[in-house]
Amino acid sequence: MEILLQQIINGLVLGSMYALVALGYTMVYGIINLINFAHGEVLMVGALTSWAIITKMQEAMPGLPGWLVLAISLVLSCVVAATLNFVIEKVAYRPLRNSPKLAPLITAIGMSILLQTLAMIIFKPNYKAYPTLLPAVPYQVGGAVITATQIMILGFTAVSLATLMYLVNYTRLGRAMRATAENPRVAALMGVKPDTVISATFVIGAVLATIAGVMYASNYGTVQHTMGFLPGLKAFTAAVFGGIGNLAGAVVGGLLLGLIESIGSGYIGALTGGVLGSNYADIFAFIVLIIMLTLRPSGLLGERVADRA
Repeated sequence: MEILLQQIINGLVLGSMYALVALGYTMVYGIINLINFAHGEVLMVGALTSWAIITKMQEAMPGLPGWLVLAISLVLSCVVAATLNFVIEKVAYRPLRNSPKLAPLITAIGMSILLQTLAMIIFKPNYKAYPTLLPAVPYQVGGAVITATQIMILGFTAVSLATLMYLVNYTRLGRAMRATAENPRVAALMGVKPDTVISATFVIGAVLATIAGVMYASNYGTVQHTMGFLPGLKAFTAAVFGGIGNLAGAVVGGLLLGLIESIGSGYIGALTGGVLGSNYADIFAFIVLIIMLTLRPSGLLGERVADRA
């Protein structure tokens, strides 16, 4: 039971990060029917920017509390990533909005490779140790342990999800987003500016991805230019798992995927008689994707994308 509880805690932490990134995928798809495969690289840019800011701040002001350094780096990284995603949407995706669906898809993959290459040139290809800024003393929970960083991840995720749900359901921007998703032409006739709404959606997605990236780096202790590829792919899997275009589905899909991956990695050795170890945990995400697409292509909570006239 202690092992199971520990894996559940690890799974919730991992699933929280997947959920934040999956929300970026599902918001963009829900509004313009585009899968932004460069979204994982936005996570990577946010994490690397945070690492660079923290390194500089520790050199210049070594006496600052760790939590304050982390908070400042998170805010500045969100600004950088949001600006980057805004430019990507305006330069790479907006000109192709009315093109055949394959064109923006290829562009998204190309943008992913471009961002990885630029990050490799700017930050160098080697793995970098991400500083531990919060107390490393673990807390006991029913025989399992949880660290201050993991508590922070769960707290940040809960606040971010609550803020996003409020924004989408109770603000003017949220109403404009829902109207644009329903029918952008009619929304424009009613005074909504679809281009502004779409840009705002990319900015919000970048902020969520950056929070996930900084949390991911804090939890695992390393950053590198390819670090966003696999989490981005798994977050896309989570979005499809929950129902692409469905915000609640992205959250449910991310949490369930994290739990499946974590619990599966804890017991895969026993289940396979020692043939496979915990380093094969990544296969669970894609097994889930294959099963879900076969049995329920619309996802657990159903795809929520409007039919447009």
